[in-house]
Amino acid sequence: MGEYVFDQSWASAYERTGRRYYPKLVSCSPFSPVSGPRLLVSPAAPPGTAAALGRGITAVADALQLSSAHVTFPTAADAAQLTGEGWMLRTGLQYHWQNRGYSSFADFEAALVQKRRKVVRQERKKAQEGLRLRRLRGSEITSAHWDAFYDFYVDTADRKYGRAYLTREFFARLGETMGDAVLLVTAEEAEPGGGPIIAAALNLCGSDALFGRNWGCQGERPFLHMEVCYYQAIEEAIERKLGRVEAGAQGEHKIARGYDATPTYSAHYIRDPGFRASVADFLRRETEQMAEVISELRAGSPYKEEA
Repeated sequence: MGEYVFDQSWASAYERTGRRYYPKLVSCSPFSPVSGPRLLVSPAAPPGTAAALGRGITAVADALQLSSAHVTFPTAADAAQLTGEGWMLRTGLQYHWQNRGYSSFADFEAALVQKRRKVVRQERKKAQEGLRLRRLRGSEITSAHWDAFYDFYVDTADRKYGRAYLTREFFARLGETMGDAVLLVTAEEAEPGGGPIIAAALNLCGSDALFGRNWGCQGERPFLHMEVCYYQAIEEAIERKLGRVEAGAQGEHKIARGYDATPTYSAHYIRDPGFRASVADFLRRETEQMAEVISELRAGSPYKEEA
């Protein structure tokens, strides 16, 4: 379906001409809308190796008579190599929080304009009323925690008309094999001896970033989504001295909570020349629109000018 770079409209248009869009060729990190290396080249490789890989991908697509090939979330260097080989570049949008050297959450709050700082404090206070928030790492996450989280995950997918393609076993193996790279934020009723978990958010920790993934909640609680998914992630990143939090796409409300509008990229090869021209025209217009959206979002930054 595109691995977070959705092209169903291209598929529909292509298939209306009587041809098959699928299967297509995709280079990606499965289930992970995270930018990173896609053309895997040794530092000792001779010049031109990355470009040759790009040509190799198109050669495979041509030989198999596939409609297209796609490289999602490449690094800037990989994207440049591919566009240099005639691939088309597509711009996406995610929301990332940048750690500007904060030593505490209070430091982060101090970088916000007074109005936004007040709102953040009010939201956190309201969200935490009657609850106990915990950030669990690796071995601290028990089977009961995963049971609760999996129920939230399935419920969220059902309510948003998605598909819960990750299994309960997947989450168990994630916790068993990735250790402290797994962070589960939980909110439970503040009862003696511990109350039931009513919300949870799954994060994965990289070498310099915290990646927000899935979340779910039982019922509706004011600002609990902001607290569990965004503010707790910021606190964890500050504690671990990580450079950023990647909170994924969707949700202009993240801007007011300190997250920045950040462009992402994908590269696309369309085999048919006529259809390639149509997609190129679409991407030209979409890129212009995306640039305007990012500019408008950045204009609403909650940070002080000097921050």
